[in-house]
Amino acid sequence: MMTDNIFLKIINRQIPATIAYEDDHCLAFHDINPQAPIHVLIIPKKVIVAHDEIAAEDGELLGRMHVAAARLARDLGLNDGYRLAIHRREKAGHTVPHLPMHLVGGRSLPWPPG
Repeated sequence: MMTDNIFLKIINRQIPATIAYEDDHCLAFHDINPQAPIHVLIIPKKVIVAHDEIAAEDGELLGRMHVAAARLARDLGLNDGYRLAIHRREKAGHTVPHLPMHLVGGRSLPWPPG
């Protein structure tokens, strides 16, 4: 298991972050390089390196991440809409070996992105 990445250091409070939500299974914090007025990363406390490494037993954990995202969206006032994104591989913006779910909102989010 990967034991030394920036997200684990945030979970373990070894480096500071602006925490938006936490429960026994996941942690959410504001992105230090936000792509919108609201940009929160929701990460599992269990290390899952990437989306394509999700196992069947991780289904409940991923559901909990979605529940956290919905709660955060309500709490952060994203009533007009938001986007959830999970990136895989560096070309898509995945740079830390720990699965993040991005909650982005507070501005128009046209499709397709980029």
